[in-house]
Amino acid sequence: MTLPLLRIGTRGSPLALIQAEEVRARLAAAHPELAEPGALEIVVIRTTGDAVRDRTLSVIGGKGLFTKEIEEAMYDGAIDLAVHSLKDVPTVLPDEFELICNLPREDPRDAFLSPKAKTLAELPAGSVVGTASLRRQALVLHMRPDLKVQPLRGNVDTRMAKLDAGAMDATLLAVSGLKRFGKAGRITSILSPEEMMPAVAQGAISVEARKDDERTRTWLAALDHAATTIQVTAERALLAALDGSCKTPIAALAEPVGTGEILLRALVVRPDGTELHETRRQGALADAVRLGADAGAELKSRAGPNFFDIPIQSGKPV
Repeated sequence: MTLPLLRIGTRGSPLALIQAEEVRARLAAAHPELAEPGALEIVVIRTTGDAVRDRTLSVIGGKGLFTKEIEEAMYDGAIDLAVHSLKDVPTVLPDEFELICNLPREDPRDAFLSPKAKTLAELPAGSVVGTASLRRQALVLHMRPDLKVQPLRGNVDTRMAKLDAGAMDATLLAVSGLKRFGKAGRITSILSPEEMMPAVAQGAISVEARKDDERTRTWLAALDHAATTIQVTAERALLAALDGSCKTPIAALAEPVGTGEILLRALVVRPDGTELHETRRQGALADAVRLGADAGAELKSRAGPNFFDIPIQSGKPV
């Protein structure tokens, strides 16, 4: 046997490595030949999104900055598959690649962290909220126009350290990342989807591979969590219909309801929080793409062509 049998590409952040390790463990558990020592290798790839820390993603280019270099390594044969936080993956992939499977989704909600208040609603007027997300910025300003939003970059530990140092009064992070990182104890409170709708595919880990790599695709197929795949398929279909990116505050959450159906809730909000449109669709699991596309088309029509045309906050992140 020539080792390794599979090379797993990932970003080098602590959370990305945890997610890559989860994929490696699931592959080894599903296939005895991959449980052999050295059969699976994790390859760390530095992306532009990791390298540039002095500007927000919405300013320097968006989601593809976390996937471009990884896809190049896969195209060149340096890795066989790539592990992604699905919320960071563009809706349109290069022709050579495909998202093969999704792991069971972790809690998709947002967490509120603050030493000053128990909830976002209780923050004193004028408080500073640090966030790297244009969606979170817009929704915070929609809920609390009396608050200030400060751009914030860095991994989970870095952001919490800046909060502890007093660089801001509160921050918002994904519950899923905090749980995977073993930092759920830092959560002050969890925001319901009614308070703050999550990012599309938040909490989902997805694995990408080459379309023509049947060996890798076959191994990965055993890892797919069908319920998660249906949910994120609906959400990403909505995002595609809206031409969504890191420059567009879009939020969505699909959840199972009843027997054999999903409920998709979605919204678009102006970057300054001044206007918000929301909708929902419910239907059969098999109609996930149609539900998402239809909801996206409605929101696009209601918002109009210039809805997102407000200058993006481009100050230097703390």
